[in-house]
Amino acid sequence: MLWSLLAVTVVTAAVLYVLYRWLIPAAVQSSSWLALLWHDVILERLLDIMTGSSRPQRMLKAVQKNATKGDPESVISAIDYYCRHKEWAMNVGDEKGLILDSVLTEVNPSTALELGTYCGYSTVRIARLLSPGSKLITVEFNPAFAAVARQIIAYAGLQDKVTLVEGPSGDLIPKMKARFGIKSFDFVFLDHWKDRYVPDTKLLEDCGLVSEGSVLLADNVICPGAPEYLKYVRNSPRYESRYYKSNLEYTKVEDGLEKSVFLG
Repeated sequence: MLWSLLAVTVVTAAVLYVLYRWLIPAAVQSSSWLALLWHDVILERLLDIMTGSSRPQRMLKAVQKNATKGDPESVISAIDYYCRHKEWAMNVGDEKGLILDSVLTEVNPSTALELGTYCGYSTVRIARLLSPGSKLITVEFNPAFAAVARQIIAYAGLQDKVTLVEGPSGDLIPKMKARFGIKSFDFVFLDHWKDRYVPDTKLLEDCGLVSEGSVLLADNVICPGAPEYLKYVRNSPRYESRYYKSNLEYTKVEDGLEKSVFLG
């Protein structure tokens, strides 16, 4: 019975994989809901079963196999190649990553906060551009993701620039000043649960962790979408916002980043 079930599972996985590789790539590439359903639900679970590993663990193996230790650029390239050609993952990705790089370089923050570390891809993108002496604090709720992210950050040679903390952002934000001696953040990258964008932004305001000129950059505001956040920052007199149109990571589906400057 067990072998029969295993055989059915393997055959089903193989059929679905063939469908993905040759029959439905155009549909997946152009439809937001289908792309997320296929990549983030169906295919990920199938590969978890077939490989006995998680997507973050597979990304880590790709980095260890193909990137040069201590070279952040090669780590970014290894993840981008893996996610574009092997297995999709919800990193900010190569296209939107260039927008992130541009905004970060413009701001040149001495203190930066990332909400949603995931596997450390955007953490590496941010940390590699920070000036000497700058601080990056990154927050991840999922301990398994955090464990992989620590290894990827260390593989890139950026562990001394990054402080990764685990736990709910709503619990950790009020403790930032006392725990890390932070007065306020010059730059905040929001890339965690989309329904936390607004409450965590308000919490940053209430805790005095954003000051005049602080820049918030929010990912995935179109796909999967953060309509309440867009409504908040675009209608608040406390922010000046701009939308950067792009594509959902490693697809042709529209997505973008929202840059919001806190006016005080």
